[in-house]
Amino acid sequence: MAEDGRLRIGELSKRVGVSPELLRAWETRYGLVNPERTPGGLRLYSKDDERRVREMRRQIAAGLSAAEAARVALRALAAPVSVERLRSDLDSTLTALDEPAAQASLDRTFQSLDLETALGQVILPFLHDLGERWAATERSVGQEHFASNVIGGRLRALARGWGDGDGPCALLACPPGEQHELGLICFGLLLREREWRIAYLGAETPPADIATAISELSPELVVLGAISAQRFLDAADGIRTLSAQTRLAIGGAGASKALARSLEAELLAEDLIAAARAMDGAAS
Repeated sequence: MAEDGRLRIGELSKRVGVSPELLRAWETRYGLVNPERTPGGLRLYSKDDERRVREMRRQIAAGLSAAEAARVALRALAAPVSVERLRSDLDSTLTALDEPAAQASLDRTFQSLDLETALGQVILPFLHDLGERWAATERSVGQEHFASNVIGGRLRALARGWGDGDGPCALLACPPGEQHELGLICFGLLLREREWRIAYLGAETPPADIATAISELSPELVVLGAISAQRFLDAADGIRTLSAQTRLAIGGAGASKALARSLEAELLAEDLIAAARAMDGAAS
């Protein structure tokens, strides 16, 4: 890696899971990347190049042809976009229970931004605000459920195939009684961007079932998420047994340093992007 963070083609290939030959082909055919050249002729790739390659892979996985995927990837990162406007549009359409408009807003978000930015600056802040507004009775139960269902559907669509590949495996679940799982799905998507394979058990999973999955899958990491500390406490004995089987982390609004220590687990950073980045090389 160059001192300014730019990557050589082999380094980029390893990070994004695309062969050097295919990277050069995408550069020639579609202008997907625009590497600088060293005096010796070596290609050096920027973070924007990496984002476009990741976006193209995501679009191909969603069923687009290579040419169509390249157009989407180039358009998505071609010009700056206001994340505040994207959040505002998402809020207004979901509050109005207008699913077609909300889906269009989500389309704009994921087409205009790379996945990490879309989740970190639009989706996760929106979900946090939604929870606070519901608690303050500024949003009805129906509005909260509608928004969660629409966003959850999109996140699950993005998660298709996230168990494929040869990377380290992360097993994700919520403890018994915990139904709020969208933050955990977002974290899984962020890990997937970093070449992890995801095994997702979902909401309200008994520790005994998580233990069985650990025995079957041998994951390098298990992450439990909950917005209520009580959910962790109610299952504390079972959760503690998991840390003896593999690396265990807890996250969500219900997690804290003291609780993680008592459960013999690590604490995920509140910033899920930072938490996912902290996992780089964790399984090597």
